[in-house]
Amino acid sequence: MNLDKVFQNNEKWIKDKLAVNPNYFESLGEGQNPELLFIGCSDSRVTAEELMGLGPGDVFVHRNIANMVISIDLNVMSVVNYAVEHLKVNHVVVCGHYACGGVKAAMQSADLGILNPWLRNIRDVYRIHKKELNAIACDEEKYDRLVELNVQEQCVNLIKTAAVQKAYRERGLIVHGWVFDIHTGKLIDLKIDFDVILEKIREIYHLD
Repeated sequence: MNLDKVFQNNEKWIKDKLAVNPNYFESLGEGQNPELLFIGCSDSRVTAEELMGLGPGDVFVHRNIANMVISIDLNVMSVVNYAVEHLKVNHVVVCGHYACGGVKAAMQSADLGILNPWLRNIRDVYRIHKKELNAIACDEEKYDRLVELNVQEQCVNLIKTAAVQKAYRERGLIVHGWVFDIHTGKLIDLKIDFDVILEKIREIYHLD
């Protein structure tokens, strides 16, 4: 990669924006008011704003390996807290993607060093849904299904948090589980029935 090209691209981007709206950057500098928090994968092929057709100021973004929401990860928890309590977003999306390297690595038994404790959380998703996954004969279909179930479990992890529960009660915040099909470019809403899932865990995780 020629990094000089990056700065040339930046100059062109600035000119293009100012040609459409001379006050574009002044407006950006006034602050942000996004409606959406997007938690996605760090994979270089999955560009959050671009795949949704959105731009700067439209979406608050957090990305990590395999779009995980782990309660002891201060990075993701800080992002969730800031977006929900301070930016007052009304939608939180966890978006996985097919052909996810993190999910595939979790399906293997190899020792991956520092990645081991991170991937263990995905392996726990496999353990929870072992019966369904082991019934899938095709490895590729099993891989795709684990991507979807991982999104579902990360959404559940979000719903367990006090900030999300409070925003749900006070202003109807909605959590969504999506998958990006990297082979077609399509965003897929998994239409997860969180009411059913929550009913099973409400006694343990409900916070007043």
